[in-house]
Amino acid sequence: MFEPFIYEKRISRIRSILRANNIEGILLVGMTNIRYLVGFTGSDAVLFIGEKISVLLIDGRYITQAGKEVTGCEILEYKDKIEGITALILDCGVKNIGFESSVLTCDQYFRLKDQLRGVVLKPLSTDIDSIRAIKDSNEIKYIRKAAHIASRSLMSIVEEIKPGMSEKDVALILESKMADSGGEGLSFETIVASGQNSALPHAKPGFNKIKEGDFVVIDYGSLYNGYHSDETRTLTVGKITEKQKKIYNIVKDAHDRALEAVKAGVSCREIDGIARGWIERAGFGQYFSHGTGHGVGLEVHEAPVISMNSEGFLEAGMVITVEPGIYIPGLWGIRIEDMVLVERDGCDILSNISEELRIL
Repeated sequence: MFEPFIYEKRISRIRSILRANNIEGILLVGMTNIRYLVGFTGSDAVLFIGEKISVLLIDGRYITQAGKEVTGCEILEYKDKIEGITALILDCGVKNIGFESSVLTCDQYFRLKDQLRGVVLKPLSTDIDSIRAIKDSNEIKYIRKAAHIASRSLMSIVEEIKPGMSEKDVALILESKMADSGGEGLSFETIVASGQNSALPHAKPGFNKIKEGDFVVIDYGSLYNGYHSDETRTLTVGKITEKQKKIYNIVKDAHDRALEAVKAGVSCREIDGIARGWIERAGFGQYFSHGTGHGVGLEVHEAPVISMNSEGFLEAGMVITVEPGIYIPGLWGIRIEDMVLVERDGCDILSNISEELRIL
């Protein structure tokens, strides 16, 4: 939880969206944005923000919890969510409201539209999600702590990775270490992929045995006070070929060049273009199949998006990943990912493990 004035500042930014979109209120149903704006950490709620009011609608399960977590916001209980929203909107007398179109279900939308005749429902998503892109000092502190837990945990278990271990074994050991080190949970299901599985960007760890000469891609993250970390290292087990070394270095150079360009004012598309262009010029562009990065915060994937189609620019206070990769089907894959804090004249790398090729 943060100090009440922090939530007041965040709600004030939401109110600027009202004015920019000529609407009288915003209906939020995504729990991440609700947590960000009022501090409520339950699993179900609705938040309505108007020019002069902010109301959290919850069912009876969360009355006590909301009373402890939420300040500066009226709390109302509903028996039925849609009926509760309808009653509040009609009572407020507003005629134009925005809503999180990426979260509100079609069923909920049509029920609201049916019950709120005469009220214009305007879909909004990008404007709302973008308010979380720039982190304040407390958020940065929590993300930094999550990254420290994750990096320290991998460093402490890396020497345990041996031929004959399964991918699942490594994932379980790493996850247990992160929990012992203060992590409150996982940012996402840990990826440990060896051999041919490493060519799958989102492989799930299975009972595949790690062998001599394998690349082992480990993509993982820890949670701290609700904030995520996200990093990837590609390790090698035993002797590897010159081709493997060459392609690892191509990925590392792409990663390093993109990282050097990160600073406030640079376009997200440019960062992607630097990494992608380096890999393409090396002849492996067809094997780089995803964007170069994304924002990290209360969600492990949030604004901004670092890709060839991005239209935004980096701003100081954003936390993003830089994660180029090469994935050759039937052989192996390599990804190197760091999480960084964007600063005015550069960036601060939050991950704490060397990107140099490590042979176990």
